Amino acid sequence: MPVPALHGVHKRTLLRDNVFDSIRNAIVDGTLAPGERLKDTELEAWLGVSRTPIREALLRLERAGLVIALPGKATIVAPYDQASTVSAQQVVAGLHELAARLAVPLLTEDDISVMDEANTRFEQALQHADVESALRADDDFHAVFVTVSANPVLHELLEQTTPVLRRVERMRFGSFAARESVAQHAEIIRLSRLGDAEAAGRACRENWLSLGLAGQ
Repeated sequence: MPVPALHGVHKRTLLRDNVFDSIRNAIVDGTLAPGERLKDTELEAWLGVSRTPIREALLRLERAGLVIALPGKATIVAPYDQASTVSAQQVVAGLHELAARLAVPLLTEDDISVMDEANTRFEQALQHADVESALRADDDFHAVFVTVSANPVLHELLEQTTPVLRRVERMRFGSFAARESVAQHAEIIRLSRLGDAEAAGRACRENWLSLGLAGQ
């Protein structure tokens, strides 16, 4: 299993969420390729943590559709599966629509400014083909609705369903087509300023459905 060169990059006291994020990111960016066997000992050496948080992270990644546990054999990185990805996309789009509908009536001008600033960073990152920064800015943009909605179940469901889309987002954010999202974000901001929760929700849903999965 190929792992990044750095070893022991996390302290023993690292929160399990960071272990999850590290393995998830390595799967999404291709460091851990589809079909790759995930060995506890190698993950322990890379992350510098015990087996317990690693097993917990792998269970979460299995629920997210990024790894497959073969009973009595091994845990491997899940291959890309279009049907599963489309299913996840539909759920994620609906959840973000709900988040917007709940959040828009509660937004402050500061919240909208955060969205505007995130979209500016998103556009700049796309112009420089900086996929990592584009992903972070896009997350920051959509996180405003999720946070303001104050619905913890939304957050939990998105944590479970969003990771499988990361591989698609990474490909899209590295292409010219992603620039359509800048205008879509701007429209979401405009509708939010107007206080139109229904329209903002629909716009969010369309934004997530615009990832461009073949066969849709």
